[in-house]
Amino acid sequence: MPNNTTTTNEVPNALEAAEGASPGLSNSREPAPAHLQVDGEAAEHFIAEKRIGERIKYLRLKKSMGLVELGRHTGLSASFLSQLETGRVVPTLRNLARISMVFSKDLSYFFDPEPQALFRVHRCKDRVRLPQSGVEDPSYFFESLAYMVPDRQLDPYFAEFLPQKKGRQPRSHQHPGCEFLLVLSGRLDVQHGETTHHLETGDAAYFDADTIHSYVCAGDQPSTAVIVTLQQPVALHYGSGASAAHPGPSTSRVRALTSVTLRPHSGAAAAANGYPNGKKALGSHPAL
Repeated sequence: MPNNTTTTNEVPNALEAAEGASPGLSNSREPAPAHLQVDGEAAEHFIAEKRIGERIKYLRLKKSMGLVELGRHTGLSASFLSQLETGRVVPTLRNLARISMVFSKDLSYFFDPEPQALFRVHRCKDRVRLPQSGVEDPSYFFESLAYMVPDRQLDPYFAEFLPQKKGRQPRSHQHPGCEFLLVLSGRLDVQHGETTHHLETGDAAYFDADTIHSYVCAGDQPSTAVIVTLQQPVALHYGSGASAAHPGPSTSRVRALTSVTLRPHSGAAAAANGYPNGKKALGSHPAL
């Protein structure tokens, strides 16, 4: 009877012979490195680096969901989920898929590298000093403090306001969102709507920026300030004469500027307006 068994030593020879007989296959296969061996400890470390349990807990707490509730959605016990979050057990792909579906996440969410924390330094020597836009004789100059930050949520500026010249009218502007201003030196008048507010060194103001406003240096020496603009809609505030749900036709939106005494610490910024074509210019602002 023919011997149908193949010894261990015969398997590589049989594979090599098959490769040699098949067109398009090379005889020079590179063997796997003899020293490459993944042990259990290395695999555990690799899994731990993914911090799967922490990511599950983050998603659960973000939804204000308890372990019992997550268990009801996934069919997994609360005690098992607790062990997953603390890293005492490793989930199977099936269990991880159940969890990811609850939070509308792809499985790759648990294995993709975590985003790096945003941190940018803007050196004073690298900033660009720009004049007030739209006028031949600028009354102030400004420098962007965040021009290197992509998709920034706010725009900080350093502004220097020059002493007012006789006959020069301040150029007013407005833009969506809100604005914060901190006077670092000198005196500054901020006109907000129909009201002018006088600010001294160390005073700060926070106001609704879609109300027309302007700045004027109030002394014979330049005034400097940090100005931060946030291009987000401002929450509606209603007077006491009507409810928020039904303000009534005579109730208008309250736009208030409040100044408080603060002590300046460092660095600075300038003002803002709408952007041409709805696009934000790098390191500049049309209103300034």
